[in-house]
Amino acid sequence: MTKSVVKNIINIAVVITMAMFFSCKNDAKEVRDFLADKNLPIGESYNIDHKHTDSGRIDVKMKAPVMLDFDNRKVHPYSEFPKGIKITTIDKNKDSVTIEGDYAKNYRLTQVSELRNNVIIINHKEKTKLTTEEVYWDQKTHYFFTEKRFVFYTETDTINGIGFEASEDLKKWWVKNQSGVIEIKD
Repeated sequence: MTKSVVKNIINIAVVITMAMFFSCKNDAKEVRDFLADKNLPIGESYNIDHKHTDSGRIDVKMKAPVMLDFDNRKVHPYSEFPKGIKITTIDKNKDSVTIEGDYAKNYRLTQVSELRNNVIIINHKEKTKLTTEEVYWDQKTHYFFTEKRFVFYTETDTINGIGFEASEDLKKWWVKNQSGVIEIKD
């Protein structure tokens, strides 16, 4: 082959390649819809160490090894924490509550989180602790609830049962089916 034929073949290959690159176009909505159809997250984050501040004061700390962002869902966008999560809320009096579980989902529109597997909630000042396998956390109303088996510890009592509801700080709580020794004050 002559040099001119080789140059022509190379030029044709370059033109075809460039045409392929410039003919591909995906807008962001098409990509999000494709990922949603395939049940894929639109984002992944690793080794999260998040601190939220209000007026210069840290009020929430969150740690998680992995977060998958499914915000592309039309009906129920959510974030998933498949390897667990640990959240510490700190109020103005520096009282803190720690919430942790081996798996979590946070639904953005309803602001309800679902924590599963080895769920532990501790109010450090009140010295109360809830352990269960599943809990729902309504962040709008600052409320926890579960229909699963639980153990609730106070300074003087250990309460076992099925079905538990509590305020976010575990100061007010209700049990449904309970057993255990409970100290009653006159």
